[in-house]
Amino acid sequence: MALKILVGTSKGMVIVEKKEDLWTIVDTQFLGMPVSMLFADKVTGRWWVALDHKHWGPKLHYTDDGGDQWHEVSVPAYKQFGHHKDKSVQLKKIWVMENAGPEKPGCLWLGTEPGGLFYSDNNGETFQLNEGLWNHPSRMDENQWFGAGRDHPFIHSIVVDPRDSDRLFVAVSCAGVFASDDCGQSWSVKNNGLQATYLPNPNIDVGHDPHLMLACPADPDIMWQQNHCGIFRSLDRGANWDQVSEEGGFPHYGFALAIDEVNTDEAWVIPAQSDEIRVATGLRMSVCHTTNGGKSWTAQEKGLPATNAFGIVLRHAFAKKEHLLVFGTNNGNLFLSEDKGDTWTRVSADLPPIHYVKIS
Repeated sequence: MALKILVGTSKGMVIVEKKEDLWTIVDTQFLGMPVSMLFADKVTGRWWVALDHKHWGPKLHYTDDGGDQWHEVSVPAYKQFGHHKDKSVQLKKIWVMENAGPEKPGCLWLGTEPGGLFYSDNNGETFQLNEGLWNHPSRMDENQWFGAGRDHPFIHSIVVDPRDSDRLFVAVSCAGVFASDDCGQSWSVKNNGLQATYLPNPNIDVGHDPHLMLACPADPDIMWQQNHCGIFRSLDRGANWDQVSEEGGFPHYGFALAIDEVNTDEAWVIPAQSDEIRVATGLRMSVCHTTNGGKSWTAQEKGLPATNAFGIVLRHAFAKKEHLLVFGTNNGNLFLSEDKGDTWTRVSADLPPIHYVKIS
């Protein structure tokens, strides 16, 4: 079956396929609507799209036939905020979805803003708030859970261990990494080794800003994250994190991350100049690649803009499958490589800001 690239933008979703050796846009869905999340479920084959309507709020849709027919389901509902009884909480945005494990078809995890994790055991017909994380003691302190450039904290990364679906990890901006070994009933903090240099105490237990977190499918004990304060890697399921970028070096700051499915030492990041500036480093688009666990990085730039590259790549706008790498920028450029980043081709320069990229 031919690969499809799903691209979520501020004005809808586009589908890219390879036709006669040329990658091209073949379809557009939800025209004009801002896409906040894409998920292609490998277990069920279902595609999910979350929309971020300015007037109607978040919406959630799925298709079982590649986009010919879409069906809407009810979005998750929040109860009263657990430790602020006088405040009513509403769903602000859907950030990420993940299946709950290969032996649990139709079971889904959903990460949202304001920092709630939801679970569905009926393929998205209904969702229940995970109260173990929602009522974690660290949430009692608004200096530990807070928004990263937004009004509320948000869950943007969910990792389920394929060997044990009761073991899962989430990354929260801002709070950090949390892990559960009992399918979400209880949670522990996994921020040892991270740095929060934007806080008075950079070694705080909770209050970190991981931008994206992934685990290697071949060995899920090996985890990576692109963090606000650098690139970090864990060799022990998040118990300890080591910085594999250099402060003030290249690469360091960024949002996007991709890792190899087999080689635990291989990863790619797409740097940005800094938190304050947020353009491509030196106005030169670059993908940085490591094959030795971050001990050294090389720039993969053949085919990428070498000057006047103002765009950056947001946290969910970079995807990898085998030798295919795809990323989109916040100024509407879509690039792909079929040789693991050695050479790049621009598919389009005319898209709206790109928020999400998935390969199905």
